[in-house]
Amino acid sequence: MYIKEERITRYSFFVQPQINKNNDSIFGYEVLLRREDNGSWHLPDDFTELSIEEQVQLLEKTVKSLEKNTGKDDRMISFNLNCDQANDPTTLSEIISLKKRIAPVSLTIELTEAVSLDKVKELSVLLHQNNISLVIDDVGTGSNTYENIKKSLPYVDRIKFAMQNFRMSGHAELIPRYLSFWVDQAEKYCLDMVIEGVEDYKDQVLAKKYGIDIQQGYLYGKPALV
Repeated sequence: MYIKEERITRYSFFVQPQINKNNDSIFGYEVLLRREDNGSWHLPDDFTELSIEEQVQLLEKTVKSLEKNTGKDDRMISFNLNCDQANDPTTLSEIISLKKRIAPVSLTIELTEAVSLDKVKELSVLLHQNNISLVIDDVGTGSNTYENIKKSLPYVDRIKFAMQNFRMSGHAELIPRYLSFWVDQAEKYCLDMVIEGVEDYKDQVLAKKYGIDIQQGYLYGKPALV
């Protein structure tokens, strides 16, 4: 008799450290949703396949595990939202409630895709009222082009430049020029800046050239379960 093998799927957040090179300390951690299918972890096909409510519950467990493993309860946690999630009417209440439950851990929201200016303004007001920072991720790539996000820059706290996006698209040679442009925007709008995709000493030198202290990448640690 043929017995159909049951397919087992579960989700977890992997964490990747962000390093403050000014004093070589851990600035915080980005949490990255992954899906496991029969023992193999990978990116979800769609980040909305797990509801915001479920992701927030999973994130709370991840924060507790991180506290237990590091002995620290005052780290910053960065949580990604795409356009659909940012526009979900349940998202804000879930995030604000989470922030209260995980205090004193700091919470940062990273927008991985461009959203409307009205939505950015709404997020900015309500998140800042609850001491939650707002970041635009992947500036200069995907939908987060300058034209799409320039009017949103006054309402966020930080921008994040992902070098790996240029490398994966075969345009690594453009990194210095684009990075210089976004450093100028950060200075213009008084924004903090994070550089992501730091893989070797040359990347560190590039970040230092532009005065970017907050760095993230495989050089400091790959995303891992906690």
